[in-house]
Amino acid sequence: MTKNVMKNIWNILFLEGRPSIGLSFFRIFVALTVGLHVIPSFFHLDDNYFSAALKTLNYDFFPASFINGVQKSPDGLVIFFVWAFYLTWFCFLIGLFAQISCILMTACCYYFYALNDFHIGTLSWDILLVTLFLMCVTSYHGDYFSIDALRRGDINAWRCPRPFFIQRLLQLQTASTFFFTGLYKITGTGNWITGNPVYYLMNYPVQGVTKNFLLKEWMAVHPHFCYATGLMIVATEMSMPFLLFIPKTRRAAIILGLCWHLLLVLTLDVPTIFLFLFPAQMLLFIYPQKITAWIEAKRRINAQSPRPKIIYDGECGFCRASIKRVQVMDLWGKLEYVPGPKGMSEMRLELSDGRKYGGFFAFRQLAWICPMLYPMIPVVYFPGSGILGPLVYQWVARNRYLFPVPHTCSVRSCHL
Repeated sequence: MTKNVMKNIWNILFLEGRPSIGLSFFRIFVALTVGLHVIPSFFHLDDNYFSAALKTLNYDFFPASFINGVQKSPDGLVIFFVWAFYLTWFCFLIGLFAQISCILMTACCYYFYALNDFHIGTLSWDILLVTLFLMCVTSYHGDYFSIDALRRGDINAWRCPRPFFIQRLLQLQTASTFFFTGLYKITGTGNWITGNPVYYLMNYPVQGVTKNFLLKEWMAVHPHFCYATGLMIVATEMSMPFLLFIPKTRRAAIILGLCWHLLLVLTLDVPTIFLFLFPAQMLLFIYPQKITAWIEAKRRINAQSPRPKIIYDGECGFCRASIKRVQVMDLWGKLEYVPGPKGMSEMRLELSDGRKYGGFFAFRQLAWICPMLYPMIPVVYFPGSGILGPLVYQWVARNRYLFPVPHTCSVRSCHL
């Protein structure tokens, strides 16, 4: 009996199938955080990573044999890993072979960390590496908002149930980070209950830990307010894990956590992990079922309203596969798909207000409709795109037989 109860609890907490759309969105923020952490260190390779660079090595994190081996790297190998990082990082960002690119990008990160931890070796970087490890062991952070989703052509990927194991571990990581950060403030070298560190922070030079913000000068001459603020910080950090996991307080805790990190970014010089990663982790506490229920409600509303129509060559396999990819990107169900006559030279888009577009200009309008195409808006409106875009579209349309039609573009039925 006890064994069955424990098994059921374990399944509910970690293995129960839930949509992974939140994790897919989280992948983008992980990629941005890694890029902003690592790429700036490439701007001066001679000072940071080449053989003559000033280096510090973290023997507490890596085995000595691994560090000693990495230190023998010639400068040419360093350059190879730089380009390998750029490639795998970009693939991870856009979700192309998401799991493989994550593994290779993480391997590059470990390489540069072992090569010289002076520029990227911080506590926040160690936390980020833990997050990357968790992302490496799963493939379904590429279920949506990814090129992988387009390759597979699964229009229901955004709501397909997946084991909740990785999301739960990421939640536990966030909660434990809050708790142990607060615990350190009252058990470490400085005790925030008996001391007043916020007051001293307010009196640091702007170029140091703090930034200039509206209340900084006022707080610098009001130690009692600073002390109360310090106690509130400790209380918030130690209570956040409980607030996040209690259903009735979860929404308030998420809002509090987002405001918390916003205040950190506005007042302190903190790593990019506080700007991108931690706020995105707070959103992982939103139940995925609530996200998909909200999306489905919007799709039902859109289905009952006049929708823009995409008219395409219904006899063309390449065209049908392309429309399937548009359906993948059409998260809100804003479009109606109408097979047209055979031999159409271009796709057409008819908006609800009567405006009509064809070819590249139809694709340009789709960029405002489909969330996955939002990053393409600057590209399709870049100066000169109105001339080059139609030429590229016409070439692809004339030579569509050169592009194989994938057999994986099929509709799967996913029930939550």
